[in-house]
Amino acid sequence: MKQVAVLIPCYNEAITIGNVIDKVKSTMPQALVYVFDNNSTDDTARIAAEHGAIVDHEYRQGKGHVMRSMFRKIEADCYVMIDGDDTYSVEEMPLMCDMVLDQGVDMVVGCRTNYLNVNQRPMHNSGNLLVRFLINRLFNSNVPDIMTGYRAMSRDFVKTFPLLSNGFEIETEMTIYALDNNYLIKAIDTNYQDRPQGSTSKLNTLADGYKVLKTILKLFINNKPLLFFSMCSLLALMVAAIALIPVFTEYLNTGLVPRFPTLFVGCMLIILSFLSLSVGLILKFMNLRHKQLVQLIRNTMH
Repeated sequence: MKQVAVLIPCYNEAITIGNVIDKVKSTMPQALVYVFDNNSTDDTARIAAEHGAIVDHEYRQGKGHVMRSMFRKIEADCYVMIDGDDTYSVEEMPLMCDMVLDQGVDMVVGCRTNYLNVNQRPMHNSGNLLVRFLINRLFNSNVPDIMTGYRAMSRDFVKTFPLLSNGFEIETEMTIYALDNNYLIKAIDTNYQDRPQGSTSKLNTLADGYKVLKTILKLFINNKPLLFFSMCSLLALMVAAIALIPVFTEYLNTGLVPRFPTLFVGCMLIILSFLSLSVGLILKFMNLRHKQLVQLIRNTMH
């Protein structure tokens, strides 16, 4: 029988964690529920154990550290990631697992269809929309919810995903990695509810939003280096042209080159443009080699 592991990273979720575990066990009685406590100062770990979860601890602060430990330590055929704040519906969890186990889907994304209506933080909502737009545009995809913390994943994906983020950027990194390495991604609608009274979000809209955008840029450069450095090359070439056209026009008209600093800067920009394009080509081939190695690893897992 194939094993399902439900992974719940937690930091100070004593108010909600018991309810989340009970819901999961009621809906997925065959699954093993793991709670990794991330230095909580309340009774999260004790309550999780009382409700039948397998409790472990991650002492490096940050959701990325927690998920990295979970992915490394836990063995299963299907992994379900869900937050411990009791904001996600678990009714869709059996279907999500079936899609992974029986239909060969590598990642099922639980899309919060009513998120914008329920969430009361306008900047947070705007950030989610911006992240979705950027990733879908840059990676030519159509993932409806990039930032959701509710996903079902195959063993293939979990054991080959080189998670680098330390905080809430994990969902963004996870999505980009799956898109760039041609994992099969499907989306399923799920309801979202706001946190219950007394429960507070750990997400800082500005600080964590900045980290997410920085992660997108970093992963865009890493996964699509030729496109990024070609854009840089084109920009440098355009600026060089703007600087040099008046110089050459004056030279053709008078035979003189009075603006040597402008000529020097323009020539340097042309050199920089070609260097940037060369870097993009080199990194493109290195990235291709990396993808080939990932595919070889995936082949050995079957």
